[in-house]
Amino acid sequence: MSFKFTNKHLPAVFFAFVILLGFWFTTETSAQTAGDILTDIIPANPAPGESVDINLSSYSIDLNSSTITWLVNGKNVQSGVGKKSHTLTAGAAGSETTVTIKVDDLETKIIIKPSVMVVLWQADDSYVPPFYKGKALPTPDSTVKIVAMPEIKVSSGYLSPKNMTYSWRKDFTNDEQASGYGRNYFSYISDYLDASNYIEVNATTVDGKYSSTSNITVGTFQPKLLFYKNDENIGTKFENTITDGHQIVDKEILFAAPYFISPQDIRNPRLVWTWSINGGQITNPELQKNLLPLQVQSGVSGTSAVKLEIENMDKVFQTATKEIDVQF
Repeated sequence: MSFKFTNKHLPAVFFAFVILLGFWFTTETSAQTAGDILTDIIPANPAPGESVDINLSSYSIDLNSSTITWLVNGKNVQSGVGKKSHTLTAGAAGSETTVTIKVDDLETKIIIKPSVMVVLWQADDSYVPPFYKGKALPTPDSTVKIVAMPEIKVSSGYLSPKNMTYSWRKDFTNDEQASGYGRNYFSYISDYLDASNYIEVNATTVDGKYSSTSNITVGTFQPKLLFYKNDENIGTKFENTITDGHQIVDKEILFAAPYFISPQDIRNPRLVWTWSINGGQITNPELQKNLLPLQVQSGVSGTSAVKLEIENMDKVFQTATKEIDVQF
């Protein structure tokens, strides 16, 4: 079948051409909106008094040639062509700072609500001796607990941490199972392959109006075994450790303190204690496993190597070994 173009077809062709031309003009002249202005706030959740950088970008607006005006709480703080960034200081806790950005005839607003997040950590099953003033440290395969304490102030006072939603990340990976409403705590087992673990948490109110973010890096340490002198009358003398060259006079009892080993209760039968003197294994069922009696025989002098090895039967990477030379 053939088609022959005649004058009677001109109105239809002209009408179709007008439609296509109108579509082309409509596409090219689509209106720009405030949504075309993208804002990047660093940090996203600033603390009170913290410096805040605000940067603008756009895929459809030439910001370099646009007149940009910055107003902070209604006050003009900066204006000019290509002024794509501004730095300000966050207000006090519970305050709100309104930043209005005008790009030619477009306007966008952001509100900065500073907040504080305190993040605390503890090694749940790490042993330290009585009256130890330091902090129990996590070792490979030990349990670490992180607690987030957001301090978000509103007109009625501080919000309860239990009434917020938490998102937890460990080593830059989201943990959906640990996240959720009221989950202001996070527990994990430290890996023997990692020297430390990076934990990040974001707390958000249910209505989404307030949020706070914080992070912490928790190191992983090795158990440390130290010897002390145990006195039958006053107990263990923790002020001085027993080291190489210690002189045994008559008889003494060594107290072994395996700092940071787990479980926290060192009487646990899964901890195997092996004492030896000059390579010969010593057993003393009458005393606690962390005590070793030493006695000098009359007329005998010299040096002996005292060694203790502690092995965790459940956690192969948790062992502690200590050897010292004592004189008698």
